[in-house]
Amino acid sequence: MRNLTVNGERLWASLMELAQIGATAKGGVCRLAASDLDAEARRLFIRWCEEAGCSVTVDRIGNIFARRPGRNPDLPPVMTGSHLDTQPTGGKFDGAYGVMAGLEVVRTLNDLGYETEAPVEIVAWTNEEGTRFSPAMVGSGAFTGVFELESALATPDNNAPELTLGSELKRIGFAGAAPVGEHPAAAYFEAHIEQGPILEAAGLPIGVVTGAQGQRWYEITVIGQEAHAGPTPMPRRRDALVGAARMIDAVNRIGHVHAPHACATVGFIQSSPNSRNTIPGRVFFTVDFRHPDDATLTKMDRGLRAACAEAAASQRLDVEIKEFWYFPPTPFDGGLVGAVRDAAQAQNLPHQDIVSGAGHDAVYMARVAPTAMIFVPCVGGISHNEVEDAKADDLTAGCAVLLNAMLDTADHSR
Repeated sequence: MRNLTVNGERLWASLMELAQIGATAKGGVCRLAASDLDAEARRLFIRWCEEAGCSVTVDRIGNIFARRPGRNPDLPPVMTGSHLDTQPTGGKFDGAYGVMAGLEVVRTLNDLGYETEAPVEIVAWTNEEGTRFSPAMVGSGAFTGVFELESALATPDNNAPELTLGSELKRIGFAGAAPVGEHPAAAYFEAHIEQGPILEAAGLPIGVVTGAQGQRWYEITVIGQEAHAGPTPMPRRRDALVGAARMIDAVNRIGHVHAPHACATVGFIQSSPNSRNTIPGRVFFTVDFRHPDDATLTKMDRGLRAACAEAAASQRLDVEIKEFWYFPPTPFDGGLVGAVRDAAQAQNLPHQDIVSGAGHDAVYMARVAPTAMIFVPCVGGISHNEVEDAKADDLTAGCAVLLNAMLDTADHSR
């Protein structure tokens, strides 16, 4: 195993320049998928890749691939990357770090005059966050066949449904010509901030990610009856918000029942007509369940459905539960996980195995290629927040691990 290092100052400078695109007053970034700001970030990334000698292609879902050639052009590339889009109140490092770390790997190889056996490729996936166009991870999902391309392109803007992902990609100039998914990969690595507190609490710079939790996302609609808040007696009410509140409390209880590894979240709620003197007649909310064990996820699903039915019956309501998105727990490739572990050891970097609590493009890539991830700590474990932060030394360490793990794979790829 090699012990090569990267230029941490250059990596940090690139991250900070990228963070100016969509910068917010609180120090974060708002760069929604297929927006003008997303286009600006994409163009900067492409310029940097071309300056580093990469050839760049864009596929029909807007995924960007930047290839550094290897000695054997017939070999499939060893890929690395992440995403450039952010949450509405996102940070500088979520996604961007993985893309810029890939760029720093290529720049370092250029500095060293190092020619890999297989090509090395950086990818920036489209709409990983899923905040403007839901669900998440649409670009990698279309690439790996999880989502049918035309359906993915037809995904509506959550706040302006007349706009679609496809129409907005075309408007910003990133509806590419390359076919989606006809792009073999020998392996896929993704470097990312942890987005949780485990590594920082342990005082470790590197997390060797062995896999990702399973997830179930739901959309729940509760229907009651609108009525005047004054003349309507309490026993005669069909208050959709009271029923939804009981369901939301049940979601939280389900998470605690299946502790310590379960996560259960209601992150979005709409009450209608949303008038102070009208009893709510309709409530819509979302549920996000996560667990590393699929059988436990199934128990959580049963618990949710039972709790919703009970709450609806108690208030004489109707309830509709739509499972919006599901993927099972995903183990990563043992050989690539081992390459990450070996690279950390070669760098004398303390590390531990860790399971990803968040979904990443790597989860879908694991369906079509050997895949592994590298985590680095984020300050306070905080992410999806404008105060999201990471230490330059940790980002450099993670990138060095990425470099050496990729080289070990690219030079032994057949």
